Amino acid sequence: MEGRTNEFQKSNREPRVNRVTSRDGEEPAEVARFLHQLVTEVARVHRGDSRTAFPLNRCSPEELAAALPKWKRFLDLAMVTLLLPVWLPVMTLIALWVAVTSPGPIFYRQPRIGFKGRRFMLIKFRTMKVNAETHIHEAYLEHLIVSDRPMIKLDATGDPRLILGGKFLRATGLDELPQLFNVLKGEMSLVGPRPCTVGEYERYAPEQRARVNALPGLTGLWQVNGKNRTTFRQMIEMDIFYSRNISLSLDLKIILRTLPAIVVQFFDSVQPLPRSGAQPTPPVKT
Repeated sequence: MEGRTNEFQKSNREPRVNRVTSRDGEEPAEVARFLHQLVTEVARVHRGDSRTAFPLNRCSPEELAAALPKWKRFLDLAMVTLLLPVWLPVMTLIALWVAVTSPGPIFYRQPRIGFKGRRFMLIKFRTMKVNAETHIHEAYLEHLIVSDRPMIKLDATGDPRLILGGKFLRATGLDELPQLFNVLKGEMSLVGPRPCTVGEYERYAPEQRARVNALPGLTGLWQVNGKNRTTFRQMIEMDIFYSRNISLSLDLKIILRTLPAIVVQFFDSVQPLPRSGAQPTPPVKT
């Protein structure tokens, strides 16, 4: 269960990337601006330019070096660059789909908790209708934190707040693709704990906050070890284990197991898991 809070903030408080109105031509223009910024940043990385088009996250060099070793940063940039011909067309099609099927922003930005508890703005494709209520997700998340039940998403039972195709985007993780921006900025890595919401982090016990001692990632040990089949406690344990055992071999294993895990997650969304109680703790595979 990924906590989601206030996906749809007022447009007058959102950065320009979040503003897409229903006027003719706005949707394609928004997609074009996004793609231009994306290609510019990838080209900068490919040239080896030390400057960044984005604001740097506020970590000391020593802290960032511990959470993001040189090999890890190289792996992130190399994979994002080499796979550009794959994910760029996919992101373009998804952006157009959201623009055509649902009035409102194509993307949304949300404050998340990153390395050492620092906040950053995470970007995703919008998968819910504009002005959809979020208190249901918040209450459900709070229940999962205090209970010992599998973290099944509300999407599994059908959510009328989702846009057309939204359930598919969320089940396959395609709505998370814009977070490649966050990876390029150094706020996230390809592998690491999922960045939690501010509200979720505030509910953590002191020992649970150790999960933010690693840079957050697009995929991670929890995602390839059951994800929605696991409990909140098991997720925390896996994320803390990863933060204490970061290595190239572990990252490569997680990356290789991500696609099979997404396939399993998708079929789980088609055939929801029972909510009657917690599943046995899955072995942590490394």
